[in-house]
Amino acid sequence: MSKSSEGDRRVAWQPPARPEWLAKLNELGKRMDAKAVVSLDEESLLLQARTNTGLSDFGDDEWIKHFRKLLEVIDKEAKLTFFGRILTRSDFLQYLEARLNITEYYKRHPEVENEVIKEPIFIIGFGRSGTTILQEVLSQDPQFRSVHRWEGLFPVPPPEESTYQTDPRISKAQDLVDLVCAASPPWKSMHAWGGDIPVEDPEFTYPAFLSEVWPYAFQIPSYEKYFSQQDLAYYFWWHKRTLKLLQSKYKKSHWLLKSPTTLPRIPEMLQAYPDAKIILTHRDPIVSNDSVIDVQGTIYHWRTDDPFGGGGVLDEWMVADARAALWDRVIQLIENGTIRKGSFTNFLYHKFMQDPIGTIKNAYGDLGLAKSDTAFARMQTFLDSRPQGGHGAAHKYTKISTDDPNMAAERKHYARYQGYFGIPNER
Repeated sequence: MSKSSEGDRRVAWQPPARPEWLAKLNELGKRMDAKAVVSLDEESLLLQARTNTGLSDFGDDEWIKHFRKLLEVIDKEAKLTFFGRILTRSDFLQYLEARLNITEYYKRHPEVENEVIKEPIFIIGFGRSGTTILQEVLSQDPQFRSVHRWEGLFPVPPPEESTYQTDPRISKAQDLVDLVCAASPPWKSMHAWGGDIPVEDPEFTYPAFLSEVWPYAFQIPSYEKYFSQQDLAYYFWWHKRTLKLLQSKYKKSHWLLKSPTTLPRIPEMLQAYPDAKIILTHRDPIVSNDSVIDVQGTIYHWRTDDPFGGGGVLDEWMVADARAALWDRVIQLIENGTIRKGSFTNFLYHKFMQDPIGTIKNAYGDLGLAKSDTAFARMQTFLDSRPQGGHGAAHKYTKISTDDPNMAAERKHYARYQGYFGIPNER
């Protein structure tokens, strides 16, 4: 972990106690050859995925080098517990099987390639800046369609509108969600997570094995460096390939996508989707960072006993100076016209909390989206029914004190960002 940057509060984070059953399982796992018992070997994974599906064609050859690199660095750097290995093998088999099924579906239905993704909406911003609640509220508007967890994990056959709410894959995905929540009970209050909940873009692009999602799941600095050196055209090609398949039998006017991790890669996203519309979400970056650290540490803790021991993974999302630099680049993209006027809007969390529907109407105006009184009424009904804390019990996490000397130093890093977009301090 980087020690030189100010505002790195990961060193003080402490993971919650594991459930007794899980602590016991991991302890027993130390007494056996876990790598042999739960193999993450390429040959073993590919063979099992082919056996499970009865399919053999993984499609193009681009993905395999990324897959191999990922397996290599997980083995060397991730420090997986016994349960971490079990969860990782299970996950990888799902992604490999999805890849096999998508490839086969395109072979049988080549017409899917002709599907057009028109003016997708990308919600982009720091984690915990309102991206989730915004997507949930906007999803009440029938002109939008989001990727839900079940169809991201099990995309074939493509969902159909008539059975979208009752598809048996929903319960299959929920079983996997329940497994993680049993292993990490605090997760339930941290993030909207369920079999039928919209997911962030990296969560339906796993089968490309080229994604920023992997350093979010594992402490693997070598992969993070590797990813930063890759041409992301392949990632966005798979992203679009998946959306085309999913909309082939159930299409709406716009895809509504939540993609916080696209923040450093907006130019590449616009190359893939030149007509994309962007909602940039903004909240006091110190407040959002406190929560991000707790969430990210919890995710790492699913698989390892050393959650922040990977050598500075995700510094740009958790260290003040690097976080501020992300927005410096976005400001430059706005000012040089890469992010065009009329193609983006700014969503200010504090304004949304004061006047949610008014804030959304303003965003629709900025983006030229069709307005519907019926849709806005549905959004208000959703907000009125939403429990305190959003996902059950409110997420409780350690917050930086206003008299902490790091607070003033962090504010200096964020001064340009907050001033440019008009973001007030929340504490």
